[in-house]
Amino acid sequence: MTALISPMRSDGSLDLEAFAGLIEGQIGNGTDVLVPAGTTGESPTLTHDEHAHIVAYTVERSGGRVPVMAGAGSNSTQEALGMARHARSVGADAILVVVPYYNKPTQEGLYRHFMTLADTVDLPLFVYNIPGRSVVEVSVETMARLARHPNIVGVKDATANLMRPLQYRQAIEKPFIQLSGDDGTTVSFLAAGGDGCISVTSNIAPGACAAVHRAWRDGHVKDAIALHDKLLPVHEAMFCEASPGPVKYAASRLGICGPTVRLPLVEPTQVSRDHIDVALRASGLLE
Repeated sequence: MTALISPMRSDGSLDLEAFAGLIEGQIGNGTDVLVPAGTTGESPTLTHDEHAHIVAYTVERSGGRVPVMAGAGSNSTQEALGMARHARSVGADAILVVVPYYNKPTQEGLYRHFMTLADTVDLPLFVYNIPGRSVVEVSVETMARLARHPNIVGVKDATANLMRPLQYRQAIEKPFIQLSGDDGTTVSFLAAGGDGCISVTSNIAPGACAAVHRAWRDGHVKDAIALHDKLLPVHEAMFCEASPGPVKYAASRLGICGPTVRLPLVEPTQVSRDHIDVALRASGLLE
């Protein structure tokens, strides 16, 4: 699954032509699910109209060839509800809802936030647990409470805690889809009982990332590890500065789109660009 970047022109406006090419490249190279308007898509700096347009465009362009999991998160429950309702209205297949950031809700507040969305919008909901950005995280106990709701079907876990898939499996009685939010932990997460990854790297290497998952699903564990090892320098380089700056720079090197990001994000420094170039070459993505 790919957490899609939002290509932008040098003036900061959305580049839908490049976005169309990105979507086609993802589908053509084996990506299973498209995830627009998340953090990697710069949702914090998109206007509400742009956010809605990105989601609707992804659904329209993909044309049912792969599912679309729309970003629908906010630190305001009412705002998240509006995004979730819009996602459903344009035909998204699921929603990804980040833990509310900045205002630091309690576990009860988190529970009520996600339950409100699940009760109101009839779409499969994935909880995006990322304490590095939201400060608070959903506890295993709260996740188990949430999972009792039929619309709450899984988690994107970006804690980098490989105990989490094991703990969720112990605590949650129904089938529950566990997705890593960290490219670097993909194979380890799968080995711990996870089901997949919502990837940043797959924006620039969809075929290679898909090959890791195919190998794992086919039972070729050593091949999956070898493929993952080859991509590891890129996984690490994509976070040498605040994401999605590095992946957008890498995308520009591969002719996918320009490197433009919106303030307060900035394009990577020359030192970081050199580091990214080295990683792209080491993984065979750049001549």
